[in-house]
Amino acid sequence: MMWESILIVTALIGIAVLFYPQRGLYYAWRKHMRSAERVLLEDALKHLYNSEYSGTPSTLESLAGAIGIDRDRASQLVERLNARGLITLSGVSLNLTNEGRDYALKVIRIHRLWERYLADETMVRELEWHRQAEEVEHTLSPEDVQDLSKRLGHPVYDPHGDPIPTAAGELPEQKGGPLQSFADGEIVTIIHVEDEPAHVYEQIVSEGIYPGMTVRLLNRGTDSVLIEKEGKRVELPLIVAANVRGIRSKREQYTAEHKSLSDLRIGERGIVVGISPACRGMQRRRLMDLGIVPGTTIEAELTSTFGDPTAYRVRGSTIALRKEQAEMIYIKEGESR
Repeated sequence: MMWESILIVTALIGIAVLFYPQRGLYYAWRKHMRSAERVLLEDALKHLYNSEYSGTPSTLESLAGAIGIDRDRASQLVERLNARGLITLSGVSLNLTNEGRDYALKVIRIHRLWERYLADETMVRELEWHRQAEEVEHTLSPEDVQDLSKRLGHPVYDPHGDPIPTAAGELPEQKGGPLQSFADGEIVTIIHVEDEPAHVYEQIVSEGIYPGMTVRLLNRGTDSVLIEKEGKRVELPLIVAANVRGIRSKREQYTAEHKSLSDLRIGERGIVVGISPACRGMQRRRLMDLGIVPGTTIEAELTSTFGDPTAYRVRGSTIALRKEQAEMIYIKEGESR
């Protein structure tokens, strides 16, 4: 009899753990599943909007590939989107309704604002911005988003050069063209680098190409594009060049007559002409606070035992900079001591 009572009590406890209102494991599982479905729906809307913005048709197959699900699940997702009035079907094409477009822009706004936050306010590396923003974009409330935008000064572009939708869902038309669309000899200001797919974006970052920099197109080949950036020649495969957009410019920002601070030898001086667009946020503000601004004379004073960091004399003070920091500071030659 006692064992039966124990079994009954144990069963009741198990039922309570599973089905206790709002707190049981069953409710937690249902909440997780609803959240996972919402994330999938929002990812689908983002893909459809990005396709629409770039003028690329969206199909069931493109949707499945973009968000990493099989065709059957993508078909079920399309049915839900259609039932909710977020998309319409035209043959094999998937098209956003006004409601679906508004929803997509809200998610995109969060994503790009968060990337801007990571670039300007943290030391998170650029290769992590997209992944972290994809997690946050599904969690912020409208109030959180407005507070974030205000804190950042209501930025217009994210760090990749993508426009950030306004709270009203306004977005400018896409400008410029891929690098290979320009003629040999033209000077191009980079206005956007695409951060997907990740392996292509990693190549762009490794070559030191960022929005805001100017490059000169030297040669458009059948398999690659040769450019000159900041006085150095770089050959980009076409798949990489296609993910870099720019507009025509009148002059190069940095040329072969400029060099990086890391090129200075001990006892040599240089005059700062600028800081690379690759240097952002807290790191950029720190350098400027140290007096590293255009027109400042800077001198290499001392190098460490292993050659990194190096001590520099700036406006009467000695500061230590790592090689990767010094490489982002552009100078023209000054008098040696």
